Amino acid sequence: MLLWFQIFLFVAGSAALLYVSRGPLSQPGSHGFYRFFAWECMLVLIIVNLPMWHLDPLSFTQLLSCAFLALSIWLPIHAVKRLKAEGKPTEARNDDPALYGFEKTSSIVSTGAFHYIRHPMYTALMLLAWGAFLKQFTWLTLALVLAATVLLFLTALRDEQECIAHFGDAYREYMRRTRRFIPFLL
Repeated sequence: MLLWFQIFLFVAGSAALLYVSRGPLSQPGSHGFYRFFAWECMLVLIIVNLPMWHLDPLSFTQLLSCAFLALSIWLPIHAVKRLKAEGKPTEARNDDPALYGFEKTSSIVSTGAFHYIRHPMYTALMLLAWGAFLKQFTWLTLALVLAATVLLFLTALRDEQECIAHFGDAYREYMRRTRRFIPFLL
């Protein structure tokens, strides 16, 4: 019974991800193209570890997992608010038709989490992936979390190239002042 439920979740989740990624998937090499495959890895990781989600809730790995998962919820909410408020998204920005509305910023966002890291939403996705991984270690889950991490790194690199193409030297200066994922480190 659990296997059928997991298969259903995978099919339904993949269908939803395909739908929201239809624009980026039509643009191979865009940051959204790589992000879709990271999302798929995370979907499988969550589904595979679903039976272990609440086992031994006070263990170190479960508590660390919960902390990662909580941050993975807060960071994207914070980031989208900052992008909408400070980034001034505009439909006039048509350099990449695969961008979501909140991504079509007309100015660089450098407050809040963006003051320290360039990619709080990709950081949140990494935290989600690693939080799900910590629920249960297997070689499959390790491969999935590493694949998701690499794909999110590629997503960030491509996103930075797109931002340089749009914002030019202002974005290069922003890159010099910030880290990619972890404040003061990486």
